[in-house]
Amino acid sequence: MYRILATASEVRERRNQLQHPTYAKPELLATRPNQVWSWDITKLKGPVKWTYFYLYVMLDIFSRYVVGWMVAQRESAELAKRLIRDSCEKEGIGEGQLTIHSDRGSPMKAKSTGQLLADLGITKSHSRPYTSDDNPFSEGLFKTLKYRPGFPDRFGSQQHTLSWGRMFFPWYNQEHRHSGIAMLTPAMVHRGEAAEVLRQRSEVTLAAYQAHPERFVNGPPRPAVLPHAVWINPPQQSGNATDGKVH
Repeated sequence: MYRILATASEVRERRNQLQHPTYAKPELLATRPNQVWSWDITKLKGPVKWTYFYLYVMLDIFSRYVVGWMVAQRESAELAKRLIRDSCEKEGIGEGQLTIHSDRGSPMKAKSTGQLLADLGITKSHSRPYTSDDNPFSEGLFKTLKYRPGFPDRFGSQQHTLSWGRMFFPWYNQEHRHSGIAMLTPAMVHRGEAAEVLRQRSEVTLAAYQAHPERFVNGPPRPAVLPHAVWINPPQQSGNATDGKVH
């Protein structure tokens, strides 16, 4: 019977089943600071089992600069809105300037969060479900944070968590040098100092080569180049654009 029905194209699913939507792959490009931000929330272990503090972090994907962060005892759309609003105010973000990318957590997908972004003239972008590669910069930052020497196995209080963050984030922005941004610090790139720093670095290495060429077994030093474009999911590999690999 089913063979005959199939021949007549009469076999189909008749049950009213939930149809999962198809999610488009986000493709985001940044060619300067304050064009695309990525944000996420990670859980940090509290003083006893099953207790957590929640670390919210907003990151510029071009410069890797942390533009805002906060610690809370819960995930909340209201707290997320505060982080977004405060970060935009601090960076002087204008209407139509910025895209903010995140995963599909409840605070990120909340209607009130979306309304705030619309009010501020910010484009919102979301990862596909269960696709961590769609938010690589935030994931990479959290890995750096949790593998940092001295990172506590547990935090004794919210104040303890805040104190640790006040040590970590200035180090991350001002001192930590990324291979993905030509071994510069996020602050150098974010403040527009990269070209001058790279010029000075090139002069120093060239002078060292001219003084002692025998020490450079691979020939003259080649100056590092800051990527001119940073992608989340590039449509194709080209030039020296970086495709979401975080260092």
